[in-house]
Amino acid sequence: MNDAMKLEAQRNWFKQAGYGMMVHWGLYALLAGEHRGRIARPYSEWIQSQFAIPNAEYERLAGIFNPIYFDADAWVRLAKDCGMRYVVVTAKHHDGFAMYRSRVDRYNVVDATPFGRDVIGEIAEACDKHGLKLGLYYSQDLDWHEPNGGGYRSNHIRCCGVTWDNSWDFPDADKKNYDACFEGKILPQVEELLTGYGELCLMWFDVPMTLSEAQSRALYDTVRRHQPACLINSRLGNGAYDYVSLGDNEIPDAIPEDASEADPNAIDGFKRSPYGLYESACTLNDTWGFSAYDQNWKTPEQIAANRARLRGLGINYLLNVGPDGLGRITAPAVDLLRRAAELSEK
Repeated sequence: MNDAMKLEAQRNWFKQAGYGMMVHWGLYALLAGEHRGRIARPYSEWIQSQFAIPNAEYERLAGIFNPIYFDADAWVRLAKDCGMRYVVVTAKHHDGFAMYRSRVDRYNVVDATPFGRDVIGEIAEACDKHGLKLGLYYSQDLDWHEPNGGGYRSNHIRCCGVTWDNSWDFPDADKKNYDACFEGKILPQVEELLTGYGELCLMWFDVPMTLSEAQSRALYDTVRRHQPACLINSRLGNGAYDYVSLGDNEIPDAIPEDASEADPNAIDGFKRSPYGLYESACTLNDTWGFSAYDQNWKTPEQIAANRARLRGLGINYLLNVGPDGLGRITAPAVDLLRRAAELSEK
């Protein structure tokens, strides 16, 4: 089977997959949504930006990150038991911390923590064992650990933190050069992920705000070169994608007939997929990362209804869990997923 045929087969698989698990997990899980008596809302994974936590302080979380209850096999078995066909995990979120062993930057779960284990590697092995496909989330624009991390051109847009970029450690936006971050970290880390963890079903990029058209194309071409059948979501930016990521928690009534290309600097935007491939990433409560304070859980009936509606529209349902600082998908989340799966089977 040649590369074009493999890509077509992957697109056909994605169209039939229907249901997947997303996992937001990183150093922010240790804070559990709270910093110095203040609660991060709505998104706990944005806590560094919301409270302008300096890197010198935030980095200390790595020194105590030791999730002794992390069990990749249990995570993947849960997804499979609930009828999910693929798992998408945060390899690097906006805080810049890699959940795998990166040789590009030692700010990662193997080199910077007492845990010392490659989270992405263990999940990749578990997915292979249980027959689920693996996708990886990578924040290709925002990186708060980098002086030249992106987002600094878009701070007029409302966001979940102080600013899109790290303006508390690196306040002079006029001196920032995203090109340096892209060449020195972003592109090399994406290559690491594409070459180090077996076959990936997709790369899940996010919030394209600073990338030039050439940079989006460079990432797109890098994925195609290393993994010709790996799908790319529309949040890569600048119109380079295989499938459309809807807005966060978007459950539409229909796919608009006039859906068209969105502003490449927009955060979300329903656009037309050239291959009829769509996906909606949704939360179980209000946040993506773990928060001890967010108990606004959806009901099993809501989850089952959302799954049925999206399935009827041909849109994949990517349902997120936020494991805690010990590595556990918490009991309320597990119970909700299992009860929703039982309802969907009836």
